[in-house]
Amino acid sequence: MKNFKLTYIAALSILLLLTACNKQLDLKPHQQIEQNQAILTSTDVQITLIGAYNRAGVADLYSGSIFLEADLLATQSVITWTGTYQELTQIVSQTIPNDNVFIADLWLAGYQVINQTNNVLANLDKVDAAEKDRVEGEAKFLRGMVYFDLVRLFGKAYNDGTPTTNLGVPIVLTPTKAIDASSQVARATVEDTYKQAIADLTDAKAKLPEDNSFFANKFAASAILARLYLQKGDYQNALTEANYVITTGPFELNSNYQDEFPNPAQVHVDNTPEDIFAIQVTPQQGTNSLNTYYASSDNSGRGDVVIRQAFLNSFEAGDERLNMYYLDGEDNRTSKFDNPYGNVHVVRLAEMYLIRAEGNLRRSSSIGASPASDINTIRERAGLDPLNTVDLAAIIAERRHELAFEGGFFLHDAKRLAQNVGALPYSSPKLVFPIPLREINANPNLKQNEGY
Repeated sequence: MKNFKLTYIAALSILLLLTACNKQLDLKPHQQIEQNQAILTSTDVQITLIGAYNRAGVADLYSGSIFLEADLLATQSVITWTGTYQELTQIVSQTIPNDNVFIADLWLAGYQVINQTNNVLANLDKVDAAEKDRVEGEAKFLRGMVYFDLVRLFGKAYNDGTPTTNLGVPIVLTPTKAIDASSQVARATVEDTYKQAIADLTDAKAKLPEDNSFFANKFAASAILARLYLQKGDYQNALTEANYVITTGPFELNSNYQDEFPNPAQVHVDNTPEDIFAIQVTPQQGTNSLNTYYASSDNSGRGDVVIRQAFLNSFEAGDERLNMYYLDGEDNRTSKFDNPYGNVHVVRLAEMYLIRAEGNLRRSSSIGASPASDINTIRERAGLDPLNTVDLAAIIAERRHELAFEGGFFLHDAKRLAQNVGALPYSSPKLVFPIPLREINANPNLKQNEGY
């Protein structure tokens, strides 16, 4: 069934491209987007939604770069960068110019997803009644997730200064029909961007089904909400959402940590029982871009990221998660991304246990389970002895070892915990991406970030 659906996605995407090509024969002005001719039926809307998923899964976004680039900015004590891409080296050295092409492409891809979801939402009246809630929920899930990730990369951390005045990213909720003054949207505040992401994800949770194959379901929306609330410091809502996923969802931890990461010999694997939402990677769509930078040449990668021994030394003896690291000549590498066609794990169940543990600890509560119970669930899967009691340091240590290199957590956790990143304080302007120069040049209403 899933192989059929992957083929169906590819076919729909090709159909969408062919349709777009045929439309261009009408020789309309390039700045005009004739939606009244392009989206006419329920099928057209669903094709547009599939296009939003495909755009979310490109290398510049959730196929890996949105996580890689965040981590490169914050892992000076964890990795050694040996790559030759100047723009990525700039991120590692925390000296990003405002014309960095990787950052610009991330921004562009994010707003392409947003525009496609806006096209879906503007045409819900054309969707068959039986599919309308699901289509709306999937579009709002994607839009809310993208806004959350964009604001925490291009805006100051929620706990850095005043979120009601700090600038976030432009909020665009309608399709861009023409490139004119109406499309030159100013940046909203960090607070308002978070509110928009919460509204989208909350609506998505209410409208999505519990089972939706590998597409977003209500548990995926709840899981991203849990991550967002944790980042915001809203621990009550974070633990409530995490608890909902753990106690209500159909997910379970893999018996072995290594089972979450597919065998390099497999061309494609289905989601594991632990995956709440993952980007599906197939040879037709490209490769897992985390593979490009973390994997050795023997596993189709460039091997640009070398893991420092000091990070490996921070694991306890007997921690089975160390089996995901190996010596390649003289270089330490992680095998998490050795499969070029392995799915990208956007959010998985282990993170929910960690969020619930931290939320309960900070709230002095035991909703669902005690913090020690949740941390021991993670530790026991890793082959470690249980702890009698846990503190925040123990929880953060488990987050670092459990989720390393998967979701940009080295940067995002440092910011929410107000920890230094290398020699920089968490509030340093150098830890916020610049608004891309080409966007500033095209939109006079955009204000650049401090330091750029």
